[in-house]
Amino acid sequence: MNLRILLCTVFYLGIQFTSLAQYAFKSEVSGKGPALLLIPGYSCSGEVWKETVAALSTSYECHVLTLAGFAGQPAIDTPVLKTVKGDIIRYVKDKNLQKPALVGHSLGAFMSIWVASEAPGLFGKLICVDGVPFISALGKPKITVDSIKNNPAFNPEMVIRNFQNLPDKGFVDRTAMAMRWQVEDTARARQIAVWQYNSDRKTLATTLIEMSTTDLRAALKQIPQPVFVMGSIYQTKEQSERWLKLQYEQTPNLLIKVADSKHFIMYDQPNWFISELTAFLNK
Repeated sequence: MNLRILLCTVFYLGIQFTSLAQYAFKSEVSGKGPALLLIPGYSCSGEVWKETVAALSTSYECHVLTLAGFAGQPAIDTPVLKTVKGDIIRYVKDKNLQKPALVGHSLGAFMSIWVASEAPGLFGKLICVDGVPFISALGKPKITVDSIKNNPAFNPEMVIRNFQNLPDKGFVDRTAMAMRWQVEDTARARQIAVWQYNSDRKTLATTLIEMSTTDLRAALKQIPQPVFVMGSIYQTKEQSERWLKLQYEQTPNLLIKVADSKHFIMYDQPNWFISELTAFLNK
């Protein structure tokens, strides 16, 4: 396919792309209607939202992000997530988006909380898909950022070195096996593993460190708009609800529902996920 035909095809499909050179993420825009920002989780491509966008793009303008250093996107200098946070806010202002809703999975949910708490007037509803404001305290509410940083076992340089030293051989197979704890389907697990393999190793390390040492629980007080938390099962549904309520207890306008699912709810329970998501957006 020559370039002219390719460009015509992209125009016909209504898909727009934004270069990573402009922001600390790539964005892909499709559909028409009120704007949604969809942010994937750790190491994942925006393609993780493919089925979600297919279901929503007839009614919403979907802005799908892939963060710098993840899934083949060029890496940027640290701190990655803090830069992404600022660039999401700038992106919404640059594009003149009118209170876009935020849909974030895992790390994407963390980012949604961060941007909405810093610029609450800029965003609409939040949908946090199995993500929390302070992952280090999940199930351990008394843990603090200082206790993490002062732990002798926590050494950022060592974490980075360990990631950089991961051997390429067998990486996808090992990661796909580990991903079965997070998603039911083996093909999905392998796709996630490939995205992680194609991610910058230093970015994998530093974003994990950054998220683990950033506590946004108190920042939830700054978010007046409705927040819908979709949780997966951590041992039992009741335990999941307890842990999520503790994480989000300072949220003024909160709804929590737990799915019969592993971490990738949009993959394991797609019908439930789309039904709950659209119902919340349409309230």
